[in-house]
Amino acid sequence: MRIGVLTGGGDCPGLNAVIRAVVRKGTEVYGHEFVGFRDGWKGPLEGVTMELGVPQVRGILPRGGTILGSSRTNPIKIDGGVEKIQANLSSLGVDALIAIGGEDTLGVATALAAAGVNVVGVPKTIDNDLNATDYTFGFDTAVQIAVDAIDRLHTTAESHHRALIVEVMGRHAGWIALHSGLAGGANVILIPERPFDIDKVCEYVKARFERHYAPIIVVAEGAQPAVGTMELRTGELDAFGHVRLGGIGQVLEREIEARTGYESRQTVLGHVQRGGTPTAYDRVLATRFGLHAIDAVHEGDSGVMVALRGTDIVRVPLEAATKELKTVPLERYEEAEVFFG
Repeated sequence: MRIGVLTGGGDCPGLNAVIRAVVRKGTEVYGHEFVGFRDGWKGPLEGVTMELGVPQVRGILPRGGTILGSSRTNPIKIDGGVEKIQANLSSLGVDALIAIGGEDTLGVATALAAAGVNVVGVPKTIDNDLNATDYTFGFDTAVQIAVDAIDRLHTTAESHHRALIVEVMGRHAGWIALHSGLAGGANVILIPERPFDIDKVCEYVKARFERHYAPIIVVAEGAQPAVGTMELRTGELDAFGHVRLGGIGQVLEREIEARTGYESRQTVLGHVQRGGTPTAYDRVLATRFGLHAIDAVHEGDSGVMVALRGTDIVRVPLEAATKELKTVPLERYEEAEVFFG
């Protein structure tokens, strides 16, 4: 069997571990052949490939990023995009496809499966917002990077008596903000699921300073103020129709300083959360996902995604993973609120 592999969307620690596991088991246990598609869905759409065998995956387990490259190309928005992919897969002799990605990448995989392409999905998003799986690889690394930054910022905040705002990733789900804020001892955590009142945030800031400590505010990039409390500008859209985010930290810096009189500074972690070496947890989870993905392909299963349930890897329908996002429940946020202020 000849199997194609691609990685789509934002890069993520652990992608190379998945690729390595797929190729190693697929080649050495099942005797399959692999072709790597370059730069996400652009690869099968334009027939851009690279050699992908055991020599190509040696030494990549601890490496961040993806040796296959990635992009946010959306074949669904291109006239005849699905048909072009089908034709290219046929001409390349590809019998099945393993798509490693998040909501958008797996949304395309779902459409391809409906069109008759043999597809198995592997969940990837540092935001941990894919439905039908308890955790996605990359999330643990992103949280640890954010916690390391928060730990370092505490001492600067105390030394200079400043309110420090840490902006982390999280477009529609605040998992990174919630976990890193709790682990890092943040005094306020702002997430997309819970619109915030800037006046309340400023009250927390003042209360912290009154106790002779300096506050740390952790905010997800997609956090929004409550209606009528503060205005935010919207940005341009990407190929999947998502607004390009960023800037909430800067707005909070300005507003908190103006409303409280205390000096404020923002730190935007941005792509730092996505790069570099994956944690041990993410390496193991990504490896297990890869091993089970190639099992699914070998057994002729299609239209499924491998997922973590407890400590087990299971298979779920692709559509179950992409029909809705996994967001932070209110009760989880209320746990963190105990430590605000």
